[in-house]
Amino acid sequence: MRTVLGVLSLLMVVAVIGVLAKKQLSANTSMRLPAASAASSSVGGGAVTQQSQQIQQQIKQSIDATMQQARPEPQDK
Repeated sequence: MRTVLGVLSLLMVVAVIGVLAKKQLSANTSMRLPAASAASSSVGGGAVTQQSQQIQQQIKQSIDATMQQARPEPQDK
């Protein structure tokens, strides 16, 4: 009897968490879609693509510059 109640309570907790997660995910999705469509319609698709490529190039350049720096030699005592 005790085991059955434990399993049922765990199932109820999992169900509640599932419902809350579904509500949270659907709320986030519905909030993102209008903002993304408004931004793309006002800015234009080409500008967003160019900005994305510029950011990627900047990150690549900063990584390359960091990789070119000499590593400090460890000091043996």
